[in-house]
Amino acid sequence: MTTTVKAPAADERLLHRSLARRLMGRPELGSVVGAVAVFLFFAITAEPFLRVSSLSTVLYASSTIGIMAVPVALLMIGGEFDLSAGVMVISSALISSMVSYQMTANTWVGVGVSLLVTLAFGVLNGVLLTRTKLPSFIITLGTFFMLTGLNLGFTKLIDGTVSTKSIADMEGFDSARTLFASHLTLGSADIQITIVWWLALVAVATWILLRTRVGNWIFAVGGNADAARAVGVPVTRTKIGLYMGVAFAAWISGQHLLFSYDAIQSGDGVGNEFLYIIAAAVGGCLMTGGFGSAIGAAVGAFIFGMTSKGIVYAQWNPDWYKFFLGAMLLLATLLNAWVRKRAEDKS
Repeated sequence: MTTTVKAPAADERLLHRSLARRLMGRPELGSVVGAVAVFLFFAITAEPFLRVSSLSTVLYASSTIGIMAVPVALLMIGGEFDLSAGVMVISSALISSMVSYQMTANTWVGVGVSLLVTLAFGVLNGVLLTRTKLPSFIITLGTFFMLTGLNLGFTKLIDGTVSTKSIADMEGFDSARTLFASHLTLGSADIQITIVWWLALVAVATWILLRTRVGNWIFAVGGNADAARAVGVPVTRTKIGLYMGVAFAAWISGQHLLFSYDAIQSGDGVGNEFLYIIAAAVGGCLMTGGFGSAIGAAVGAFIFGMTSKGIVYAQWNPDWYKFFLGAMLLLATLLNAWVRKRAEDKS
């Protein structure tokens, strides 16, 4: 009687995955395809679009959204939202401006106080979320309205108007502007410092997600918070840290606005939180959490930058911009869902 020896099954971890299969598994694949399509479309339909100066403007517009879209993407990967992110940017700028002006202090004092208070806003969102167990939509919608009212109320109370006083002649303003609102000229290209901030945040966020234990925690918390807690993941600290990351980016964006324009309108920022969320969603972040990338969010922000400026260069009616955003969100969400399903089927 002969005995047939069955060959041992190959370890799935040692199986070679083709380049196409690896690409299909990347969350930013859909946004990269979309970015190429948008770029080619405006390159053909808008002659000024390919000028170096125009591309510099596109990158600047992308960076102002991308700085916030990157930490918002990490928060979405962690399974949460932040509807207060847009007005938090203005809160950060208002605090810096009013502290500096009212104390007649060096503007760096206002910048430092603004950083501490803005991070406290992030901690507040995270603590309220983890202690009350309410959905992040409700928590951050509440802080959105609170910050909106505080921005307007305190500005009118202290300055008597809806905008802050100019701090352009105060000590430390020029050095702060260098850090937050300067630009470099390379040939005919005008490179704003926000582009550097944006790329740096993308690099740091990507490193955190892919190379650190914290990145594993973020994916685990977004996939299943209860299961993550059961295996020792510090869910509470992770979520509070993610909200602090959004607050830190809001501080950077707020200081850029302040030192670019010398003064701040207290009613600005409302609605921008949706741009950050849409950029992250277009970049491959699932609304349900546990999947996405910082690079994808950056590509999503780049698509917004190309669209907002491409419409101008093509001399179209800008009223259609919001329609395009909505359509792009729906199409990107469907494409991302299809790509993920194909990746799961092939794995």
